[in-house]
Formats: sequence, structure tokens, C-alpha cells
Amino acid sequence: MQDQHTYVAIMAGGVGSRFWPASREERPKQFLDILGTGKSLLRLTFERFLRLTSADRIFIVTNAQYKAQVLEHLPELTENQILCEPSRNNTAPCIAYTAFKLQQLDPEANLVIAPSDALINNEPLFVDNIRKALSFTAANDALVTLGIAPDSPHTGYGYIQFGDGGDGVYPVKRFTEKPELQVAREFLASGDYLWNAGIFVWRAATVLAAFNTHAPEITALLGQNLACYNTADEQAFIDEVYPQTPKISVDYAIMEKATNVFTIPAQFGWSDLGAWVSLHQEMKQDEDGNAVQGKSILLHDTHNTLVRITGNKLAVIAGLDDYIIVDEGDVLLICPKSREQEIKMLRTQVEEVFGPEFV
Repeated sequence: MQDQHTYVAIMAGGVGSRFWPASREERPKQFLDILGTGKSLLRLTFERFLRLTSADRIFIVTNAQYKAQVLEHLPELTENQILCEPSRNNTAPCIAYTAFKLQQLDPEANLVIAPSDALINNEPLFVDNIRKALSFTAANDALVTLGIAPDSPHTGYGYIQFGDGGDGVYPVKRFTEKPELQVAREFLASGDYLWNAGIFVWRAATVLAAFNTHAPEITALLGQNLACYNTADEQAFIDEVYPQTPKISVDYAIMEKATNVFTIPAQFGWSDLGAWVSLHQEMKQDEDGNAVQGKSILLHDTHNTLVRITGNKLAVIAGLDDYIIVDEGDVLLICPKSREQEIKMLRTQVEEVFGPEFV
């Protein structure tokens, strides 16, 4: 049964620079059919949450320039369900803004905060985990984060160490950002660490209390004019004060400092789809480990390579192992998978040398 106080906020304001050249400033990855399903990542995320609640209780937090695209992909929404950030100030101000808005809508608001670009394989199990978290936060002043049971010593994720708990909800001992490989191996072996999926559940009142304690400069700014939320005056107020908030993640601002943080270990098949290599791992591969998106692609003596070719171009690729090849028509990227972390820097270099039209 749907709880009348349950809300969802999907964060969809990023530029997806590690998915360049497919993800662009004008149309970032959350609006792309990056998985080849016929639906954008944002649409897939929205439909996943329709299993939990109705469309009128799902809100999107995005950059102001993407408002029209959000409505294009999610025509079920009203304009009041799209929170437009005038500046990119990381996740803490974005989450505080959402909490203020929803608390003014419903003082008992119990909400899920999730990214727009994660891949979830087992959606019924995902919704079960979310429901468990919501029932816990409805009854407790708790900040809950969903942790993913790790299956490898991944160095690209943050980790959550959890303690003893009951009913599948565990107190969090500490957070560790992207560890070195040896440390990640130790975390995996210990059995009491989870990947940090960046999916949070809490009541609006609880998270605002945490901001008041640990990051009061954010609530001081965004809480100046509570009466404007959900009215015609909201955007002008946010446009004025939001850019003044500090650029800080919610992990650094409150999660690593608060004492009422809990986690639910989950195994619903998750990937953050952070970059091309993680996408390659999730795509259907041929017997040589290649994954392709495109109409006419011929591979010869090529292995463990991701190929994405848009348009009608014929691509013939021979003798490559462990590469990323992305052709977006106006930009062609060819990069070894082992150097994927350089793509963000290359995007910046392209903008400096050739101008903003290619980013």
C-alpha cells in the first residue's frame, strides 16, 4: 500500500562528463538512451519509482537549463515537480532545497533521494529495500543510505562500514571515499563494508535537523523564506540564494558527521553507470567480449571493446583489444579502457582548443 507521506526526488542535474562525447552540456547522459532500451536513463528511473508511489509524488531536481528536457521525457509531471537549480553546487544544497520544498508541502514528508543514472537489475527487490527504509525512517529520526553488497574490490566507489543491528537495518560506523586497491580488498574480506550507492531515505524534518546541526550555513540561506516554496515566488528566491550555498556533497556536509546514520545492505544488482567501462560491463557482449551500439559495425580480431556508432556510418574495426570507441557524428573518441579516467580531462582540453560546441 502506498503511504500518503512518501515522496521521491530524482537528482538529474549532472553533465555526465565521463560519458563524453555522447553526454553533452546541452543533452547530458540522463536524457540519453545509453542502454539501448529505447528509453532514457531518467525515464527508466522514473518508471522504477512508479512501483513505489504515484507520478504526482515524484520530483526531479535538475539544472535550470534542463527543465524543458525533463518535461519532454516525463510529461506526467507538473512544473512544480521540477526543482531548477540556478548553479551546480553539488548534492548537499540540492538535497536541502528538496527537503525544504517537500516539508512545506507535507510536514510529515518521508522521502527517497536517488540519482537518475543508476542501473538496477532487480526492481521488485529494490522497491522492497526502499519500503523497508521508509518504514524505518517513518518511525525513527534516522538518515538511511542503501548500501550495495560488494562483489569485487572496486576502487571507484565510496564504502560504508556498518555495525550490528536488527531487522536488516544497521548503524553506520564510517564512510570511506574511493580507497586504494589493497584497502578495498581488505574491506571486501572483512564482510562489514558496503558500496555507497548514493540512494538516501529520510523524513524531510530529520534531514533538515541534520543540516541545522552540521551545515547550518545551507539551511540559513535556503530557510529564509519558507512561505515561497511551492508558489510562484519560489524560483526567484532560489535563483537569488542558491548560488550562495557552499559547493559540498551531502556525504561531507552531514552523512560523515551525523550519529543517526543507518544502512540497509542490498543485493538488487546495481551499477552507478559512472563511465564507459561500467556501461560495457552491463551491456550484452559477443563471444569476444565486445559490446556494440550501432547499425553497421564490422569487428575483426577485436576483443573486450565497447563500440557506439550513431547515425548510418559503417564502422570497420580491426586488431583492437580493451578499447572504448564512441562516434557521435561530430566527435569521435578512441581511448584504451585502462585510460578511461582521462576522458574528463580530454573533454576539458577539447573545449579549450576547439570551443564549447563539442562538449
